[in-house]
Amino acid sequence: MAVKMRLQRHGSKKRPFYFIVIADARSPRDGKFIQKLGSYNPLTVPATIQIDRQKALDWLQKGAQPTDTVRRILSFKGVLYLKHLLRGVGLGLFDEATAMEKFTKWSTEHDSHVARRQGAHRKARVDRSNVPVARKVAEKVEETPVPVAEAAPEVSEEPKTEE
Repeated sequence: MAVKMRLQRHGSKKRPFYFIVIADARSPRDGKFIQKLGSYNPLTVPATIQIDRQKALDWLQKGAQPTDTVRRILSFKGVLYLKHLLRGVGLGLFDEATAMEKFTKWSTEHDSHVARRQGAHRKARVDRSNVPVARKVAEKVEETPVPVAEAAPEVSEEPKTEE
């Protein structure tokens, strides 16, 4: 039996939401599945991904084949890197403590990179939302005629003398 890690679509029309599941390759996309590993929401910016790393790693080691999208998700979350490191441990290239150290170092760097990208996105979104308002204000200033002050008659403060 071929087992796949794939997305199971939920949500209404044009509002997709996916579960990451383990399913028999012959079952339909939204049909029967063996186990649910997590969820993926592509509509949020950035996309929301929740996955149980340990379950996903166990299924990968058992031979489950991820689809292209699920492979990208697993790579983003570090599951494939962890599998790679554990394979090195199995081959005797380094010990498990070194593997976990490498993974935690990668994880902290990855988390900081994702945080920077989120901050840049938030800043760009705020800048984008403020630019049209500034343009409208500038256009309004240019369109309104500047009132010209009329010269007031000079009033002398000298007392009038009768001639």
